[in-house]
Amino acid sequence: MTAGAMSGEPDRIAVRGLRAFGYHGVYPEERREGQDFVVDVVLGLDTRAAAKSDDVADTVHYGELSGRLVAVVEGEPVNLIETLAERLAAACLDEPLVQEAEVTVHKPDAPVPHRFDDVAVTILRRRG
Repeated sequence: MTAGAMSGEPDRIAVRGLRAFGYHGVYPEERREGQDFVVDVVLGLDTRAAAKSDDVADTVHYGELSGRLVAVVEGEPVNLIETLAERLAAACLDEPLVQEAEVTVHKPDAPVPHRFDDVAVTILRRRG
């Protein structure tokens, strides 16, 4: 039994540092010029069936999911990274095996008039 299954918590699959270019933001220059966004997702699911079968069909194909997440970032612009994070979480929860999704959207080039390392929003969404 996996550690997650023994504790009652789901197992985890993480994709971190996924980069995509989008046109999100409240300022006209952000919508016009666009910028890089960095996405981290941590998926909660039961991986025992995949571990037993050794078949990608029994888990989340993180390569395919990454493509869908990039399409969300590159897609319809929104004002807030909170909204973008919500859309990304919905894409994760579209995966039938995913019970929960923690999504962090980083906006490394946010229009902040001070030196900073990162601007990010993290949300946690559960199925049902």
